[in-house]
Amino acid sequence: MSLPVSFDALCQLTRRAGDRTLEWWRQNPEVTDKSDDSPVTAADLAAHHLIVAGLHALTPDIPVLSEEDADAPLADRLNWARFWLVDPLDGTKEFIAGTDEFTVNIALIENGQVVLGVVGVPARNTLYWGGQGLGAWRQQGNEAAEPIQCRAAATPLVVVASRRHTSPAQEAMLSRIRTLQQIEQVSVGSSLKFCLVAEGQADLYPRLAPTSQWDTAAAQAVVEGAGGRVIGLDGERFAYPTRESWLNGHFVAMGDVAPELLAQVLG
Repeated sequence: MSLPVSFDALCQLTRRAGDRTLEWWRQNPEVTDKSDDSPVTAADLAAHHLIVAGLHALTPDIPVLSEEDADAPLADRLNWARFWLVDPLDGTKEFIAGTDEFTVNIALIENGQVVLGVVGVPARNTLYWGGQGLGAWRQQGNEAAEPIQCRAAATPLVVVASRRHTSPAQEAMLSRIRTLQQIEQVSVGSSLKFCLVAEGQADLYPRLAPTSQWDTAAAQAVVEGAGGRVIGLDGERFAYPTRESWLNGHFVAMGDVAPELLAQVLG
């Protein structure tokens, strides 16, 4: 596959954006509420501006859609064969709380499917990147990047869940999984949940609570590059169709989970 820009350039941009967010981390940043009541800080906006400028410089012919500037009309977006989908600071509530579980996310979407993604974890000085058929890697600090791979599901099955968001449907699915197999549940913020699956520390990440497209695309690419899958409850690859709403449907991210277990979970 011919990529429009190198992973190295995207990783550098993601790292720079992450470093920018750290200027406000644990500094009691001013918080304002957006129209959907989600919080935003100066760190979100600074990372947004840096990433958008960087992507326009790297690929001036590819539109950029960021959580902090998602007002492009549907009529225009319907003509985008591919575009960058950015969450400049995923896990803003974790950022505000002073935890290290927030991420910077850049993904390339083409014809409704994620092609590649980079996830930065600024407070841990860690990067993840990859894409379906491209492989996946993790780099910690200045150490050499190392390939990562989803693992064969273990017992207990490690199930990762959101630290702050759930739903009755999600709790019902977790209860159903417990009747099928012994599980260990781990709660984590932001797109790090996907990264745990990609690097073989978790087996399953079911999400039956609201997310938006920019929350998931980059990390989905990492999971898929690591040999895992992200599917909707219909069993099909999770997609990013162009539509008025940015809200995702429900999904399950997984490593090497037995098909019979997955069928029971989705059923």
